[in-house]
Amino acid sequence: MLSGSLPGRVARPAGTPRWPLAIALVLVAALVVGVLIAASLVRKQPLGPLGLATVPAPAAGSADCARLLAALPEQLDGGALGALDRRQLRAPAPAGAAGWGEPPVVLRCGLDRPDDLTASSRLLGVSGVQFLDIPSGDTSTWVAVDRPVYVTVALPANSGSGPLQQLATVIARTLPQRGLDIPADVPR
Repeated sequence: MLSGSLPGRVARPAGTPRWPLAIALVLVAALVVGVLIAASLVRKQPLGPLGLATVPAPAAGSADCARLLAALPEQLDGGALGALDRRQLRAPAPAGAAGWGEPPVVLRCGLDRPDDLTASSRLLGVSGVQFLDIPSGDTSTWVAVDRPVYVTVALPANSGSGPLQQLATVIARTLPQRGLDIPADVPR
């Protein structure tokens, strides 16, 4: 050990340049900045067409669904997901459907009356529209049940309630309210 040096520290010989360390630090910093910029550019690239499965929707081609689809916004507020841009649907696109963002918020118009809609169903009023919550795993699916056609809105986790509120406003403004179609209880 050299005299005057601290225990556990290796003394740097006199005249050793510090520039290699400085260059290494600059290269690491440049790499980190480059990765962050690349990630930002990749995230902002437009999403490709959204593929949706076809589901039975006998009223999807109705004038009510056409009017609703024409009134839908180009962007939704996705809460923690940020702004959700409307997506083009991959051909063959199912009639009466629209989607926004990734993971997508999906609206479908003209579906059959949900079997879960009964006299004892708990409904949620959003912007003047009555919705039935249909449990569906990692997404939340809501069905507007007081309009001339049934409209579902499937929300991914973390999207918050903003998309449902925005779409409910459009549904309320576009489709007239009607009474609920609830079958009479069948005696057992």
